Amino acid sequence: MRLLVLGTGTMAKNQVTNFLAIEGVKVVGAVDTDPARLAEFADHFDIEKRFHTLEEAIAWGDFDAATNVTPDRIHHATSLALISAGKHVFCEKPLAENYAEALEMTEAAEAAGVINMVNLTYRNVAPLQRAREMVLAGELGTVRHVEASYLQSWLVSRAWGDWRTESRWLWRLSTGHGSNGVLGDVGIHILDFAAYGAATDIDHVFARLKTFNKAPGGQIGEYLLDANDSFTMSVDFANGALGVIHATRWATGHLNELKLRIYGEKGSLEVVHRLDGSELRGCFGEDIETATWRDINVPAVPTNYQRFAEAVRTGKQDDPTFRHAANLQKVIDLAIVSEKERRELNLLEASEQDNPAEKRTPPLTVVV
Repeated sequence: MRLLVLGTGTMAKNQVTNFLAIEGVKVVGAVDTDPARLAEFADHFDIEKRFHTLEEAIAWGDFDAATNVTPDRIHHATSLALISAGKHVFCEKPLAENYAEALEMTEAAEAAGVINMVNLTYRNVAPLQRAREMVLAGELGTVRHVEASYLQSWLVSRAWGDWRTESRWLWRLSTGHGSNGVLGDVGIHILDFAAYGAATDIDHVFARLKTFNKAPGGQIGEYLLDANDSFTMSVDFANGALGVIHATRWATGHLNELKLRIYGEKGSLEVVHRLDGSELRGCFGEDIETATWRDINVPAVPTNYQRFAEAVRTGKQDDPTFRHAANLQKVIDLAIVSEKERRELNLLEASEQDNPAEKRTPPLTVVV
């Protein structure tokens, strides 16, 4: 696979390191509007072809697929251009800023017949994959309740940098710079973590979002700090289970932790993923009477990068697809409306016929 890298920031470096470790993958070109950043990136990875616009790269065209590592707001237009050029696309999350744009990208990719995947990186967590297998195999019986959380602390810690002075963090706090806050940034991860691990879809959502004052006047330079910092969400799953999902950037003592608990009639599972590793625990059989949890050994699984490369090689679509990410974006869009209206919203009855060009949330059905 001849791969083009679109965007050369921090996440692009992580992606390219993973792609270059795969046999048969060659990074043949890089694109960035910042000449200095592009040069540093391309020199580091010994990439010969360098472009300041995507149009230049497409005109050159000597690549099979592209990984889109641009800011969230840029995903829509750039992915559509790549799809129109017949290129396979691996896009960073979230797929788009709203469901209408995500759906347009999905339909374009499916119509073009190109491989399309979204980098929901926590699919790489082997315990999550094993938990899903166990749910699907009926080892938990009927799933009744699901808890999921994504905890970060970079608003109270400088472990990853100083958000007060660094644009790479400040833009994530500003809706005017394309951010949907913690809900749009990591919310898509924990929604996928919960629904994928529990092997079911979300069909109703009621959400609360909170933005805390972080600077005098709520602004630092050009950045109005109005994006949400925390969210809580109660959901109904398609299999009848009830769920609670939440995330925050104010979780002092938690640098980056995802946790999923799945409770069934015959047993329960807990998946925990932190920067230093992940684990799976279960409570089954006689252990239920004593509430004893035991570690479950889990083999390694292929990464998103490996599965994308294999999908391009074989022409067989793999997960997570654009359509899956678009459906997650619908949950996020409805969560925002739910906060405004203080209403529970029915995801499955929300119309998918919305005009993507209008770039707004689809019509909603309010459950009263």
